[in-house]
Amino acid sequence: MPDVPVPSLGFFTGCAFGSAAIWQYESLKSRVQSYFDGIKADWLDSIRPQKEGDFRKEINKWWNNLSDGQRTVTGIIAANVFVFCLWRVPSLQRTMIRYFTSNPASKVLCSPMLLSTFSHFSLFHMAANMYVLWSFSSSIVNILGQEQFMAVYLSAECT
Repeated sequence: MPDVPVPSLGFFTGCAFGSAAIWQYESLKSRVQSYFDGIKADWLDSIRPQKEGDFRKEINKWWNNLSDGQRTVTGIIAANVFVFCLWRVPSLQRTMIRYFTSNPASKVLCSPMLLSTFSHFSLFHMAANMYVLWSFSSSIVNILGQEQFMAVYLSAECT
């Protein structure tokens, strides 16, 4: 049985944190640009009619009331739920086993390391993991920032 070589885990972790640093830079640049665009757009909002739609307003209100951490893990939770639903499709079982489970005997080593982070076969297992992730997301994202949190999440799951 071939083991996952240690250099590939270090390479993945390095790429995750390198990507997070680039993402963090681009995010900061985008926030600065948004600030200046917001100043410019304020006067446009005053002359433009407001859109109607209660459902859209409620979704936006809910989303805007979430913390940065909760917004960050919402995508992770959605990916986990989507992959959980894919496990329930009988015709996809072979693909799911091949790409969404870490198996040292598999010929495909890299993608399952990443994709298995979103794979839960048991509803209870997934619900418990997502509850814990949701509960500490606000504090950990405040400490690390969303970019570094994603790097930690992805690299921790792959090791």
